[in-house]
Amino acid sequence: MPAPQYGALGASYTVARGLQGVSLISIIGMTANFIAQMVSSKTNPPNVLIGTIAVTCIAVLYCAISYILFWDRHLPFLIATGLDSALLTAVIVVAVTIGKPLSYLDCKVLSKDGGSAGAFLSSVGANMGKVDYFVWAGADSLTCYEMKSIWGLSIALCILFALSAAMSALLWKRTRGGFTDLEK
Repeated sequence: MPAPQYGALGASYTVARGLQGVSLISIIGMTANFIAQMVSSKTNPPNVLIGTIAVTCIAVLYCAISYILFWDRHLPFLIATGLDSALLTAVIVVAVTIGKPLSYLDCKVLSKDGGSAGAFLSSVGANMGKVDYFVWAGADSLTCYEMKSIWGLSIALCILFALSAAMSALLWKRTRGGFTDLEK
C-alpha cells in the first residue's frame, strides 16, 4: 500500500510521530532503569516516576495506533487533534513536575563514580526519613544526567505533541475541503 498523499503536512506528521516514538521509548527505558535502581536499593519509587512511565506508555500506544490509522487513511483527524492536545497537557505536567526540583541540580559537580550513591542515599534516608527522586538524581553525575535527559525529552515531547495537534487540525481542515481556495 502506498504512503498517504497529504503533502508536506503528511510528511511532517510522519516525522513528528517518529520523533515522538523515539523520545517516548527513550523516556520509558530511562525511567524504568531509574525505578529499578530504586527498587533494588529497597526504596519506593515516587509517584512522579510512576506517573511518567504510565503517561509515556499510554502515549506510545496512542502514537502507534494513530500512525497505523493515518497510514491506512482511517485516522479521524479531529479526534486525533483532541487526543494530541490531551497528551500535550499530560506531557507538560510530567515535564514541569520532574523539572522543578531538577533545575537546581548541577550534574558536573557531582561524583563521577556511582559507587557512593548507595551510601549517600542511605544517609539521606536515615536523616530525612524519605528519599525522593531529586535526591536520588543528585547522588552521582550519571544518574543526574539520566534524570535530566528524561526532563529534556519531556520538553521536546511538549513541542512535538503541540506540532502534531496543529498538523492534525490542518489535515482535518484539508480533508474537509477547507483549503480548496488556496490551491487555485
